[in-house]
Amino acid sequence: MQASPSDLSHIKKVVVIGPECTGKSDLSKFLADHFKTAWVEEYARAYLNRLTLPYEKVDLTKIAHGQARMEDEWIIDANQVLICDTNALVVKVWSEFKYGDCDKEILRLLDERKYDLYLLTYIDVPWQDDPLREHPDKREFFWNIFKAELEKRKANFVEVRGEREERRKKSIDAIQQLLGQQPT
Repeated sequence: MQASPSDLSHIKKVVVIGPECTGKSDLSKFLADHFKTAWVEEYARAYLNRLTLPYEKVDLTKIAHGQARMEDEWIIDANQVLICDTNALVVKVWSEFKYGDCDKEILRLLDERKYDLYLLTYIDVPWQDDPLREHPDKREFFWNIFKAELEKRKANFVEVRGEREERRKKSIDAIQQLLGQQPT
């Protein structure tokens, strides 16, 4: 069911965040299928795959803008909830780690865009090598940063841990609660 522009404010936005290789994309796709809704894939992956040189700080701002544009496009096709595989918070954390600071434009996007629920994926998923993944030894470090950021922002978030089915059930229950439905 496609939302009309007049009722987009009723669409709940759920973002899945966490360190590298913690099952974010798998969970995002599953949740979109489960709730029969649209999901916003991670823009960074497509963007970085197109680069012929290593990425630079300016690329992170482009990635944050691309992610936001995709959200704006896909929300029109959402059914009660839009599932987002990452957002500007991830770009902020990455920029501060890699470059020591963050472009004001990324911070502006982060402050302007509101999300109803964050699903914070834990590091209890085995690492899988991927040319775009950089820090297998820093997943707990990043998880702690994400959690602290969410707490600082007083964001509504749920920690997602455990085996795949446990993660899925916890995420479904959290979204159902957000939508005012009884958890299954």
